[in-house]
Amino acid sequence: MAQANYTTGAGVRIGGYENGLTLKHFINPSTALEGVIGFRRGAFVVTGFYEKHAVAFAEPSLNWFYGAGAHIGGINGNSYYRGYGNDKYYVESGLILGADGIAGLEWTVPEIPLAVSIDLHPRLELARGPFLNMEFALSVRYTF
Repeated sequence: MAQANYTTGAGVRIGGYENGLTLKHFINPSTALEGVIGFRRGAFVVTGFYEKHAVAFAEPSLNWFYGAGAHIGGINGNSYYRGYGNDKYYVESGLILGADGIAGLEWTVPEIPLAVSIDLHPRLELARGPFLNMEFALSVRYTF
């Protein structure tokens, strides 16, 4: 069972598809809620996750985590964006809505209030699709 080394962490998330702010709060030692406010060219997305954590490699400062959640946001029409090496065009403004998954590894830095994680975030877009996209991301959080 994971032992959360902090209660709440706030920071930045840098991804291959969108970047933003992240807030993670442990509701018990092995379960966390995470919220991400993400931005990408022409879009704004709010994502929420329910995550389970477990100790990785028998090292208390490392945790595997996985979870599921959902996202909602908006697209500004008549704008270009870069999506996985291809230019795309949003013809009209609209709603972004879908289901999300997450899996990753988090390191709570000993002796300082910092947590660093890498994750894989698959996202099923329902309002503009259906289509599936995936991104890797790095998050850095100040913990308290």
